[in-house]
Amino acid sequence: MRQIDPPGLPAGPGYSHGVSVEVPGRLVLVSGQVPVDETGALVGPGDLAAQTRQVFRNIQTVLTDAGATWEHVVRLGYYLRDATGVGAVREARAEFVPEHVTPAATLVEVSRLVREEFLVEIDAMAVVPIR
Repeated sequence: MRQIDPPGLPAGPGYSHGVSVEVPGRLVLVSGQVPVDETGALVGPGDLAAQTRQVFRNIQTVLTDAGATWEHVVRLGYYLRDATGVGAVREARAEFVPEHVTPAATLVEVSRLVREEFLVEIDAMAVVPIR
């Protein structure tokens, strides 16, 4: 995997402008994860930071089950009800994703998620090398 941050574009905080992956590898697609625990109960009502931490926990659970780690993540997609909360999202991300992992990323503000109380949803894509 090679991060692409060409001259002429500013460095992104915690992401790369592009990622190139040499194949063969095993692609792991993580569906949009929402702030619920293993029982389906909402975590962190009204608290974007708490909800984001739970979402990253859920992504980590899927990655682990697929035999992947954060180092294999090549893309993250963020969907926020209020994009001004990006600082809280970045802080929560730093608790899970190592600083040197800078996947391609997109952040989109949305008017609503599948449940009104959800403030954030994040999906991921990883490529696990075949050895």
